[in-house]
Amino acid sequence: MNLKDTCIYIVKAMTFGLIMAAVFLVITSILPNHSLNTGLSSVHSGGAELSFAKAVRRAAPAVANIYSLSIDQRNPLNASSLQGLGSGVIMSKDGYVLTNYHVIKKADEIVIALQDGRKFTAEVVGSDPVTDLAVLKIEGDNLPIVPFNLNNPAQVGDVVLAIGNPYNIGQTITQGIISATGRNGLSSGYLDFLQTDAAINAGNSGGALIDTNGELIGINTAAFQVGGDNGGNGISFAIPIKLAHSIMDKLIKHGRVIRGALGISGEPINQVVAQILNLPDMKGVLVTGVDPEGPAARAGLAPRDVITQYNGEDVPGVEMLLDRIAETPPGTRMDMVIIREGKTQTFPVIIAEKINEPE
Repeated sequence: MNLKDTCIYIVKAMTFGLIMAAVFLVITSILPNHSLNTGLSSVHSGGAELSFAKAVRRAAPAVANIYSLSIDQRNPLNASSLQGLGSGVIMSKDGYVLTNYHVIKKADEIVIALQDGRKFTAEVVGSDPVTDLAVLKIEGDNLPIVPFNLNNPAQVGDVVLAIGNPYNIGQTITQGIISATGRNGLSSGYLDFLQTDAAINAGNSGGALIDTNGELIGINTAAFQVGGDNGGNGISFAIPIKLAHSIMDKLIKHGRVIRGALGISGEPINQVVAQILNLPDMKGVLVTGVDPEGPAARAGLAPRDVITQYNGEDVPGVEMLLDRIAETPPGTRMDMVIIREGKTQTFPVIIAEKINEPE
């Protein structure tokens, strides 16, 4: 290769290098920086996504500490003593606060402390031992309110945060997921719990369970314990916001929750029962007992009847039937379709009011 060819080769190489450098500069000016630095930038962006600070800032100011004070009736001049300690959630600018009934049930005086340092004396608007919910009322200006969406139910696998005042050490945030939904029968047959592995300890009761947007999805109420074990087992429960909000509205309106009653006990249909009673499928509720003074007895229902429809709606199981009966205003006439000895019959029944047993 002579000198001329060598110079041409060098010039071509330099020209190619300049062209590639120009192309690289154009690409880097168009694409976002993190597209070319995936490893480092993904760490930073991932860190931002894993932070729940924004959600906490939205909800935490509306989660208050509740101090339940009791006065010694034998020595009323003595200082009040602390009987219960828990949390509550401010639901409206009017000062309505949702909490657990067991937090305030023995209190003579209730003091609510906000995170901004303000303290209020609260009055009890109403309580419902069945769902372990109570509504309190405070008077104040510019109260923080927790955001919520009744049409956005929690799903298994959702990341959640529990906010409360465990052991009176101050507001604390714990994190977990929704482990299960529809956990019923834990305090009553009418209640479906959210189950979570977010730590809920003494003092968290009545506090907020929120999603990663900072929206309230439940009211923390209980932690599962084995024997005398006071430690966390990763199994905690919260009352879904849709149910809690419905109960709150009723307590504000009536001061109590008015539930319908039918006066029966029942159980699901299994394959053996379906064969014995000659049923077409396993839908419905088998009546196992009838209160002789209740609406069902007056309407003519009897044990071994199978309730398949309630007010025109198919009955898939016990939980649905109990919910519909409880939601029916007392005095309402309802048609119930039953199967008795293989024959379908319709019974009109007048729903009575459920009388809660004294605590």
